Amino acid sequence: MSLNRCMLALSRVTVQHRFTLRTVPATTGVHKWTIPVQSQENGLCGVFQRRSISSGSSPRPPDTSLFVPVSRKTEMAEDGSVGLELSQPLEKGELLKVLNKFYKRKEMQKLAADQGLDARLFHQAFISFRKHVLETNALSADLHIVLHDICCGAGHVDDIYPYFMRHAKQIFPMLDCMDDLRKISDLRVPANWYPEARAIQRKLIFHAGPTNSGKTYHAIQRYLAAKSGVYCGPLKLLAHEIFEKTNDAGVPCDLVTGEERTFVDPEGRQSGHVACTIEMCSVTTPYEVAVIDEIQMIRDPSRGWAWTRALLGLCADEIHVCGEPAAINFIKELMYTTGEEVEVHNYERLTPFSILNHAVESLDNLKPGDCIVCFSKNDIYSISRQIELKGKECAVIYGSLPPGTKLAQAKKFNDPEDPCKVLVATDAIGMGLNLSIKRIIFNSLVKPVVNEKGEKEMATISTSQALQIAGRAGRFSSIFKEGEVTTMHRDDLPVLKEILSRTVDPIETAGLHPTAEQIEMFAYHLPDASLANLLDIFVSFSQVDGLYFVCNIDDFKFLADMIQHIPLNLRARYVFCTAPINKKQPFLCTSFLKFARQFSRDEPLTFDWVCRHVSWPLAMPKNIKDLVHLEAVHDVLDLYLWLSYRFMDMFPDANLVREVQKELDTIIQEGVRSITRLIRASEPHAVGGTLPGSPNPQSRTTSSRPRGGKALSQKSPSGFGGANSSLSSKLVQDGLLTPQLLEQLQREWATKLSKDAAPASKTSTGSKTQNNKTNMKKKKK
Repeated sequence: MSLNRCMLALSRVTVQHRFTLRTVPATTGVHKWTIPVQSQENGLCGVFQRRSISSGSSPRPPDTSLFVPVSRKTEMAEDGSVGLELSQPLEKGELLKVLNKFYKRKEMQKLAADQGLDARLFHQAFISFRKHVLETNALSADLHIVLHDICCGAGHVDDIYPYFMRHAKQIFPMLDCMDDLRKISDLRVPANWYPEARAIQRKLIFHAGPTNSGKTYHAIQRYLAAKSGVYCGPLKLLAHEIFEKTNDAGVPCDLVTGEERTFVDPEGRQSGHVACTIEMCSVTTPYEVAVIDEIQMIRDPSRGWAWTRALLGLCADEIHVCGEPAAINFIKELMYTTGEEVEVHNYERLTPFSILNHAVESLDNLKPGDCIVCFSKNDIYSISRQIELKGKECAVIYGSLPPGTKLAQAKKFNDPEDPCKVLVATDAIGMGLNLSIKRIIFNSLVKPVVNEKGEKEMATISTSQALQIAGRAGRFSSIFKEGEVTTMHRDDLPVLKEILSRTVDPIETAGLHPTAEQIEMFAYHLPDASLANLLDIFVSFSQVDGLYFVCNIDDFKFLADMIQHIPLNLRARYVFCTAPINKKQPFLCTSFLKFARQFSRDEPLTFDWVCRHVSWPLAMPKNIKDLVHLEAVHDVLDLYLWLSYRFMDMFPDANLVREVQKELDTIIQEGVRSITRLIRASEPHAVGGTLPGSPNPQSRTTSSRPRGGKALSQKSPSGFGGANSSLSSKLVQDGLLTPQLLEQLQREWATKLSKDAAPASKTSTGSKTQNNKTNMKKKKK
């Protein structure tokens, strides 16, 4: 065995021994493996074995395609002339033959693999090494002499190996710190990241039940009775609702979201209770009671890490978890790793809802209390326009509307004195809004989703999503004590029944996300890597237990690539990239870029600067395009407020910006209130596929509309390109054109072709008659 192999084997043994004996911080006084052993004593051998095997298994090899070689300047070595004086000049033709012979040596490739150079890295390193040897004016003395000896037959080609590895480690610096990188990215025991929580014995109560079962109500009652407490919700609307309810109950409560801090104490002292969005909860502040709402979102591909962090890290004597029954077994298993018991309270739905045996089929059949659920903003525009053409008013709610506008539209719909009796909304109504809905009507069962690879695709809604939306019908606190659920189209109804009849898939994994501290340690070892590349390498090296997965970081990398050319320190760059931004909004992305550039110049972003950037004051929207722009401006102001709490000195005018945002919210509310007028104004332009719907497009044949899982494979009628047509399918999948509008265009196109064909046939018939007369004359002559 070579010396290199011996050294590597010895280093591996040392690392394994050091890792096994590693302990958590001294404040806990507990060894790393104490808790799993305790679980085994409690009869939880399966859990112990699962985690032991996972933790002790050999690490998976990293994806070396992510390793970007560091550029190395070709310079003259300090002792370059010495090698030339002690030997002779190197003939490049002969040198090239020697280098290529070294490259083909299997023994060298195997030895390099033991040092972390797989076939891909070995090839890249050799190309760089060969270029270095052939193009450098004067090589180092030792390398020059070795190469000269090999060319003269006095040395062996294998003698090049040490110099090749030295060069490889210069262009791939991670080769010298592979073990350190693996330790930093070891995510197998995330419970040990929170020593304060591990130092206390917490009690967990799981409130399990469907929507409208009172599970959150019971958790909040305990929260109100406690001396101190924290509520962690998935939405700003939910945090704001608990904030108001708590203060109305006579319990002082603060509000903390990414963009807002509200302290009820006039002097700004913190209250004993706080309502916050889950990403903003503190894992170092002690509380008597903590409430974690919608725990099933712990498996969310993008945000699941926030629920994992709250569940494992909150320092509270009691933690009340609310969510779907499908999460019970998983939460129990997760808590076995911390040695904490879970007490389960099950709840039944307070008001029943039933699935109707008939679809609505026409907007003429709408009733007061109906809510049409769409999964596309263009569908909302189209349907609300058609409802208005029938002389009815409707409220509109979709995800990109500001919270104030959503609440205003909900209030309008709930008001029994208001003539608005119908709601058109996206699945944004599934959480955070109290709505008085009698009947939920699914306009479609297909929505755009992001798969595990980060790709956008159309998919049938899951049972969990369908139940969350359907459960909004017949709420306990509304005037409708029984709910109904159906579809707009007849062929969707059996699909909906089949979806709702399934059991919800059990939750099996929880999300994790690398912290800023972990990325900083990675950057210390890889100083020349970009932030996006650091994240990729981190995920490639990361080791997770079978209970966890690493959340999707595509949005983070998108922002990191956008500002890579801007000079920022790593911590500031990381914070900027965690900003909640919709990357589909060009104006918002442009603003993000300008914010980062201004920040890098150390120039504060003042109120006047922001007003100039967004062209404030803004006028009332005249069409849908104007309304969409106002929504983007509102998001830009949200971004400013979000950054102002991370960099207060660079974003100093948060209060002034918040006042402007309130005015803008009022303008958007007025625009949404007259949304059908804006749609009419947009008709001649047909901006972004926002076309008005023809009267009653629901009366089309059922065979021509995609349904459920067949939405992508079903072909459209001929005449305007089928589903396999690149343009039409891309427009539908990107949400720029809905299936309804596509079919309307197909009908209009077919009508136009038939009209164009009629004059052509008459002209053809006339020409044939004239030709026949001419031929008869010729025969007579």
